[in-house]
Amino acid sequence: LVDDGSIDQSVGNLSGSLRGSPNSQPGVEHSERFSRKVFVGGLPPDIDEEEITAAFRRFGPLVVDWPHKAESKSYFPPKGYCFLIFQDELSVQALVEISFIDDDKLYWCVSSPTMKEKPVQIRPWSLSDSDFVMDGSQPLDPRKTIFVGGVPRPLRAVELAMIMDRLYGGVCYAGIDTDPELKYPKGAGRVAFSNQQSYIAAISARFVQLQHGDIDKRVEVKPYVLDDQMCDECQGARCGGKFAPFFCANVTCLQYYCEYCWAQIHSRPGREFHKPLVKEGADRPRAVPFRWC
Repeated sequence: LVDDGSIDQSVGNLSGSLRGSPNSQPGVEHSERFSRKVFVGGLPPDIDEEEITAAFRRFGPLVVDWPHKAESKSYFPPKGYCFLIFQDELSVQALVEISFIDDDKLYWCVSSPTMKEKPVQIRPWSLSDSDFVMDGSQPLDPRKTIFVGGVPRPLRAVELAMIMDRLYGGVCYAGIDTDPELKYPKGAGRVAFSNQQSYIAAISARFVQLQHGDIDKRVEVKPYVLDDQMCDECQGARCGGKFAPFFCANVTCLQYYCEYCWAQIHSRPGREFHKPLVKEGADRPRAVPFRWC
């Protein structure tokens, strides 16, 4: 199941993740393989938070969560799925180790008042799925990198890279944005191209259909905006050496501008309707209305 309750295509490449038992001895160094946040789908409709906790407590201390849980004040996951947030990553390794596999998906059994030992899908996020280098011979150029919003959370970096390379060619890297604490996908990604032609083709499309297995979703594509670039027009001479706050994504520009240069360049005929992008939280570029001084 994906995060909105639809069926998930796979749990990724788990063959390497299933080998070896996690070492739970205190003080012993271990290699993290998974996010501490785990998706669980296909829950019985009448199972509550306490029963979910009881079903997974054997693996270690955890918190059960789902979207808008605090606001809804509900004891039942509303769409048949939830997230387990374990205190220790070793708990996830233990859960993966003991879960059973069916059709390349992981399952564990839970019980509710009306359903006993119902298999539910366990979908851990493997940390190695966050990044994929397709062409290591190419340097990563932030100015040939796109931001992809609304990426389905089951999608791995390698799959995002393959889709974009099939559509536009020239992909050298893809990454899935994860939150710094739990290292779980945030629903966005980045793709770097090796050439300007592929980059322009991608940002000109503005939207792209991500199709992989059961995933079929239209997502937004924008230039990846940096916050440490000098103005390409004045190189900081007209703005006191400050970093440029605006990026113009129109293919006739594709430059960073300080406020002074933006106003000057975009007062010219044909450019007055260009919209500046600024870097926003979670690396998301955001269009801003520009007011003339």
